[in-house]
Amino acid sequence: MKMDFSTFELLIGDSFELENTNVRLIGSGDEKMMADFYNQNHQHLAPWDPVRGSEFYTIEGWKNRIKRLNDFHQMNTVFSFIIVDKQETKVLGTISFTNVSGFPIHACNLGYSLAATAQGKGIMTQALQVCIQWIFKHQNLHRIMAAYMPENRRSEKLLDNLGFEFEGIAKDYLLINGQWETHRLMSLINSAWRTEA
Repeated sequence: MKMDFSTFELLIGDSFELENTNVRLIGSGDEKMMADFYNQNHQHLAPWDPVRGSEFYTIEGWKNRIKRLNDFHQMNTVFSFIIVDKQETKVLGTISFTNVSGFPIHACNLGYSLAATAQGKGIMTQALQVCIQWIFKHQNLHRIMAAYMPENRRSEKLLDNLGFEFEGIAKDYLLINGQWETHRLMSLINSAWRTEA
């Protein structure tokens, strides 16, 4: 089902239809595609990701993880999107909005990953544009925060193109691939933020 931004709720199974991909919340039935995505891209993502337990790469592990993520969706604390091909046979990337908080901060953290075979095609830029628009409007957030390691030039270019602004350096910010890594902190402010009644 194609969604537009006049619809208040994005339900499991609904999707944003882009030029070559669909973007939707992760849901039951996506376990195999998710396990395949992380197994096929393990080496590609390893320099930018935490060390994962073995269950993270299994269908059963993802079945349990998706149940928890759907609970978080219902509580409006996490929104975990996947970018899929038009045939819904393969996950090309992930987008997660975590630590979604209301008054007084009205903010969240952004994370994302993209398959090695999907790099350099504008896929993540398009997907993030619609997801950011949705979460700003329908969760009424004022700020989205993102962080990247200085040597991750693709992330730097992506966030710059989306209008994120540099805010500072966080030393030993995240435990990545078994090492504490310094990150550059970025944020995007919602210029259309509204005071809730």
